Amino acid sequence: MDDEIQLIRDGDGLAVIGNQATVERFLVSEGLSSKDLEPRRFRSALGNAAGAAQAGSDIAAGSGRWVKLTKESARRVDKYGLRESSTTGLSTGVLKGDSGQIKGFVEFARGSGPLRAKPAVLANVAAVMAQLAMQQAMDEITDYLATIDEKVDDVLRAQEDAELARMVGAEFVIEEAMTIREQVGRVSEITWSKVQNTSETIATTQVYTLRRLDALAEKMERKAKIGELATAAEEAESKARQWLAVLARCFQLQDAIAVLELDRVLDAAPEELDRHRDGIRIARRNRLELIARSTERLVTRMNAAADEANAKVLLHPTKSPAVVQSSNQVVAGVHDFRGRLGIESGHQASETRRWAAAAAEVRDKAFETGAKGVGAARSLGNETLDRARSTTSKLSSGITDRARRRRGDEEERDAEG
Repeated sequence: MDDEIQLIRDGDGLAVIGNQATVERFLVSEGLSSKDLEPRRFRSALGNAAGAAQAGSDIAAGSGRWVKLTKESARRVDKYGLRESSTTGLSTGVLKGDSGQIKGFVEFARGSGPLRAKPAVLANVAAVMAQLAMQQAMDEITDYLATIDEKVDDVLRAQEDAELARMVGAEFVIEEAMTIREQVGRVSEITWSKVQNTSETIATTQVYTLRRLDALAEKMERKAKIGELATAAEEAESKARQWLAVLARCFQLQDAIAVLELDRVLDAAPEELDRHRDGIRIARRNRLELIARSTERLVTRMNAAADEANAKVLLHPTKSPAVVQSSNQVVAGVHDFRGRLGIESGHQASETRRWAAAAAEVRDKAFETGAKGVGAARSLGNETLDRARSTTSKLSSGITDRARRRRGDEEERDAEG
């Protein structure tokens, strides 16, 4: 029916399938940005599942869009109460449009969307959605690499290290396979045979790169003098950007291999597609966690260096701000990198304590201490003066009394005489 759309949701995205006008109306009503579901790719995937011919025709006749889910967009979709399948792990539902009302979409339990009640078809759709999510991540990494000063290709080719040299070779093979896939619509055995051994090369380069980032953090920890710390921070600012670029490229190529791998499994062993998709998702999450831990260590060390430099700004008014500036550049770069990979990250730049501000703080503390000292001295002086006055008063009273008694005695003797 023209006023029905089917929603299919996995952990990363949402597929919206139906009449083009209805699909567009739904996306506008929820404020969701989307990209094309690649009908040819869908038809190719669905052709390998039993009973999928009609589903493929329905999708081709209609419209399919894919939405990358964020926390905000996921909350908007949650209200429709999609039902999760224990078999595929996907959440699905058919919505019926309320004609004439842009926000009039409700769950329509009896809807017979093109993909309802077809587990094998849903497994193929899940694989394509996983590929779309990874391709979206690859595009974002490409954008990230374009924003940094050092292009990753230049960085890699400038390295004489054997590990990075092997990565450059693997990169060409993977890009060639992705080009063939785009033209042919599938990954043949011949294409896969060229790619399957590149995974180990990319993984080795990733580990090597993470160790280089760890080495930058460790070098910062070993510097005690502010001059050495400034030199290490400057090096970290220069090198961290380059190693993050290499690391981003590694992750991008690993996603590309996973996209090719899912196509190959879909073609060669479709009954294993669901399990393979889950395995790829777990492996990808593990890579992200490894990267998150390594980059967090670097951020922690750079922030600590900035704090240490700020504490010594009076003695080193030139080098301390330089350490803070370099540290902030590294932390900002890591934050941007993590954001492109979908790793949550909190970032707050350290504020440079200028010499004048630090000197003013010391002065204020000195004045405060001095004021307290003057107050104490004044209090002690007043107390001492009061004691002196009391003693003087008592002494004067005693002298006066003795003088009076003496005059009285003399007067009595004169009277008797």
